[in-house]
Amino acid sequence: MSLFNKVRKNFLHIKQNTELLFNNTGLCIKIISCMLSVCYFFSFWSRTSTVFGVTPGYLFPPSFWLWTPFTFCFFESHLWQVLLDVAVVAVCSKLIEPLWGELHVLIFFAVVNIGVALACAIFYYIMYMFTWNPELLFSVHVRGLAGYLAGVTVAVKQIMPDSPVLDTPAGRITNRNVPLFTIFVALILWFVGFVDGTKPTMVVSGVLTSWTYLRFYQRHTNGTRGDMADNFTFASFFPVIIQPPISVLSNSVYSVFVKAGICRKTVRRVDIASAPTGITVALPGIRSQDMDRRKLLALKALNSRLIDTTNKGTPRVNNVDSERRDSVVISIGDSEQSTQASSSNMMVSNKTT
Repeated sequence: MSLFNKVRKNFLHIKQNTELLFNNTGLCIKIISCMLSVCYFFSFWSRTSTVFGVTPGYLFPPSFWLWTPFTFCFFESHLWQVLLDVAVVAVCSKLIEPLWGELHVLIFFAVVNIGVALACAIFYYIMYMFTWNPELLFSVHVRGLAGYLAGVTVAVKQIMPDSPVLDTPAGRITNRNVPLFTIFVALILWFVGFVDGTKPTMVVSGVLTSWTYLRFYQRHTNGTRGDMADNFTFASFFPVIIQPPISVLSNSVYSVFVKAGICRKTVRRVDIASAPTGITVALPGIRSQDMDRRKLLALKALNSRLIDTTNKGTPRVNNVDSERRDSVVISIGDSEQSTQASSSNMMVSNKTT
């Protein structure tokens, strides 16, 4: 009764904060929040978990309950989970929707949740193959937005990787640490019995699905796909000390996926026009000695053309001081020193009349 009185006294304050949270949010965010609130009341029906949740034994043949990957995310079993889902969805709209747009946020929501449903079902099928326990297929019911909440942490890591979240005695936690921290918290809550075993499975599946989509498949407005930045690799989710072995393992898995046609081979594009001066672009299959030799040949050809053009256009002036003052030195990278030694500093005089 005291809790009800506190809620009633603070109702106006709660209402104002809720309106502030959902102010200027997109239509899809409001629909998702309303669906979460309404579907919570259906969760008291005993058959809700079976009919609307993802049951591994019913998702695949022979049952084919194909609607469950689209409905499981809206049904939670506890009120605090519903409130957490609504709050994270609203915060997602504030952080991600202005950058991506409403359509891409909706696509991200659908891709992550469907991926979580399929990944969890496959995981429990694999567990059944090792244990032959039928309860893993028909007594496990996956539902809720735990996987999507974990996926949002990956998106926030991509957008603002170095923004601080929490200061602890062990160090500062930034957005790049939040996905792994979320998995760790989910495992602890499952270990102490606060949540069931499906929640850690959903969290891990949400992180993997979200990262795979954002890394390789998300379409951007400039026509590119994915995000191949070095600070968004799979190993970047882990502490620095264990990143090298994780990189070896993840690169091996990626090579297998490329050969299987699941992922595309990475193609890096370098805009030399906007690159800083002195940049060196290394091409595979060309040794550094060959690159230096080609640089020298290109320099000599360019200087020869400049000399011919200058000789044809203007008469030669035998003034050494003016020649040094108006000279132009043309060099590329580290070949300047070798060019100076071979062609007397590689100077070409800009002749003036």
